Amino acid sequence: MTELRYLQAYPPHLQEQVRQLIASDRLGAYLQRRYPDRHDVQSDKALYGYAQALRQQYLRSAPGLDKVLFDNRLDLTHRALGLNTAVSRVQGGKLKAKKEIRIASLFKEAAPEFLRMIVVHELAHLRERDHSKAFYQLCQHMEPAYHQLEFDLRVYLTYRELPGTL
Repeated sequence: MTELRYLQAYPPHLQEQVRQLIASDRLGAYLQRRYPDRHDVQSDKALYGYAQALRQQYLRSAPGLDKVLFDNRLDLTHRALGLNTAVSRVQGGKLKAKKEIRIASLFKEAAPEFLRMIVVHELAHLRERDHSKAFYQLCQHMEPAYHQLEFDLRVYLTYRELPGTL
């Protein structure tokens, strides 16, 4: 039986469907059919603009972003696909907090829907720090298909770890 570490919180019937796709060697085709496109956001500057546009559209009153970038050090071993941090620095006699979002570099090659989902997730942390009901409602407000995209992203991560893929 294939261990589905990214899907453990999902119901057994969904896990079984993914196992069947893996066993019949159709998981890659399934993902390619659902998410055939790749996005153009390849630089940190483009990612910053992308995140700022979403923040401006949905979170105008949220704190501004000082830095948004792809991070090669973020990966699945750290169980982080994105990070939202406030870096404190002393400037003059004042303490300033710089808001930063770091997105795992694997999203450079991912479907645009997956990039949007992870950026929406990190932007929602500007308003809601914890993964609460309000947090997920905010994510759904910014991306109505958020929960489906999160599931499909977990399926994609499972696929990436299969022997002989990517």
